[in-house]
Amino acid sequence: MEAAFYPGSFDPITYGHLNIIERAQTIFSRITVLVAVNTFKKPLFSPQENVEMIRQTTRRWSRVEVDFTEGLLIEYARENNIRTAVRGLRAVTDFENEFSMALTNRNMWSEFDTVFLMTSSEYMYLSSSVVRQIAQMGGEVGQFVPACVEQKLKEKFG
Repeated sequence: MEAAFYPGSFDPITYGHLNIIERAQTIFSRITVLVAVNTFKKPLFSPQENVEMIRQTTRRWSRVEVDFTEGLLIEYARENNIRTAVRGLRAVTDFENEFSMALTNRNMWSEFDTVFLMTSSEYMYLSSSVVRQIAQMGGEVGQFVPACVEQKLKEKFG
């Protein structure tokens, strides 16, 4: 089994993301959760804060590493000799954008591939943006994110 990376903004990481990470470990020998800076989004947490929350929530898995990049994902992949990205899909609406990204990456490096995992049905509706909105309005988010993430959200919006 080869290594793969799971890129995203993870702002913040949710149980849906953790579900994909856990399941990807049954396919790959090592998973790098890659916090990717998306210049089109206004993040709530810094990349370093997201990296730290992900490290806290994934430390039980010895084959999971956490890193971040501000550059192109395909360049990170080449530099780290990782030929596969893992992407989670919640619904058909996710597929079009993900498919386009996968084909673009493959065009930029012919040895690169993307593996899509459907999220578990219990997390199909869950997104980081929904979690942020609920937390910002004072709602409870403990059923959507690990305790350390819930605490960080309370600190941001407290």
